[in-house]
Amino acid sequence: MELRQLRYFLTVAEELHFGRAAERLHIVQSAVSQQLRRLERELGTELFARSTRVVRLTEAGNRLLPYAREMLALRARAREAIDELRADQAATVRLGTSSGLGVRLDAVLTAFTSATGHAQLELVTSSTEERLAQVRSGDLDAALLRGERTDPGLEFLPLWQDALRAALPAGHELATRETVELARLADLPLRLSPRSRNPALHDLVMRSCRVAGYTPVLGPEFTNDQDTLAAIGYGKPSWTVFYAPLADQLSVPGVVFRPLTGPAPAMQTYLAVRNGPPRAALRALIEACYEAVEGARA
Repeated sequence: MELRQLRYFLTVAEELHFGRAAERLHIVQSAVSQQLRRLERELGTELFARSTRVVRLTEAGNRLLPYAREMLALRARAREAIDELRADQAATVRLGTSSGLGVRLDAVLTAFTSATGHAQLELVTSSTEERLAQVRSGDLDAALLRGERTDPGLEFLPLWQDALRAALPAGHELATRETVELARLADLPLRLSPRSRNPALHDLVMRSCRVAGYTPVLGPEFTNDQDTLAAIGYGKPSWTVFYAPLADQLSVPGVVFRPLTGPAPAMQTYLAVRNGPPRAALRALIEACYEAVEGARA
């Protein structure tokens, strides 16, 4: 039993006329008759009582009719579902990002592109609060952010942790070490973004220094990567922190990057999404983020 045969059967049952049914189906009448005869032979019974003047459903035809309608309706709904999925996969996903993601973002983009042949990923950079507001409003589908947050309208999916690296003058005595104990930096001025600009990082660094037994001496504020690193490399001795994925990609004259110990501070990254089931393209992004996490562990 083919869906085509059921469609022909249903059209003839509605028209009770083979000629009009053929016109609706845009095929010749003989093709309609041929396919319905094949269906009747398969079922072992006649579906229509035919005469030169009248076509009517037999009892078998009447019994088949509701099932034919149901099966064709299911076919239509299945096609609609696949069409919706294709449209969803072809849609653009807008992702809010932050600086310093380095290879993490590269891994997400690679996994997303591999999983979705049609969806496009648009990256939007803004402040953390702006990203969260855009996710809440629907202007962004998701946002990557560092540090724990709470928001009743959002869900925060934990992803990876990034260790902090100390950026030191290459000529400083600590630069010769493979790792640097945080306590040894107590007398060196710390260049840090103000808490109003990056509360998660500011709090993590200050808390780690207190665990190491001191409150850091704050030097000039961290402005941007280029200017701050230039000041560390060639200005008055100072230090700052960078996320390891970004530090691994940087090569700056006069500056070295070293892992920290005692404690070894690390920042958790989350993917912020709206509550509720995600559409297919966003689900692919979430899975790409988890794949990037697994890849980093491997």
